[in-house]
Amino acid sequence: MTIKEIAKSVIDKLPDEADMDDIIHALYIRTKFERGIQEIENGKGIPHEEAKTIMRKIRQKSPADRFV
Repeated sequence: MTIKEIAKSVIDKLPDEADMDDIIHALYIRTKFERGIQEIENGKGIPHEEAKTIMRKIRQKSPADRFV
């Protein structure tokens, strides 16, 4: 499938009432998932337990310091 065909498919799955923000969001999410899958297939992902450990550490920080 070409990128254009994928975009059309994503848009066609949205309700008729979808606005431009909905379309952009759906395309963005589709792109991020596809890149994530490619990274995992290329061995660039991290194990689930490691991700959980990272998330626990982030949650323990104060909200202002979480992404610093």
